[in-house]
Amino acid sequence: MRELRMLIVEDEFLSRQLLQTYIAEHGSCDVAVDGKEAVRAVELSYEAGKPYDLVFMDIMLPEMDGQTALKEIRSFESARGIMGEDTCKVLMMTALSDARSVMEAFKNQCEGYITKPYSKVKLDEAVRKIGLGGWS
Repeated sequence: MRELRMLIVEDEFLSRQLLQTYIAEHGSCDVAVDGKEAVRAVELSYEAGKPYDLVFMDIMLPEMDGQTALKEIRSFESARGIMGEDTCKVLMMTALSDARSVMEAFKNQCEGYITKPYSKVKLDEAVRKIGLGGWS
């Protein structure tokens, strides 16, 4: 099983620490604390020829929210002809559970959505549901 390249986009320290603990066994992980950092990290990963397999994106972020960051990431990928299975998988994460946020996340082309608080079991289930190879 190959190691996955992952990016956690989360502004709360404890949430980042918990998520890093949950996913550490699956591969390497970088961190961004706001949407602008996330977009730049994804762009740099593609430019280096080592794109992220999975991005955990909080919706409520400083500087640029997760919905906007996701739109910019998809726009970057599209402009470079990166489509379908070649795009990075994005799992949106938030304390919000309203239908509007869920629908907007999917409209912006996320692969999945999970609400906080989450457990390792709930997180593993959400990642398996999006069909990411290498997640056991």
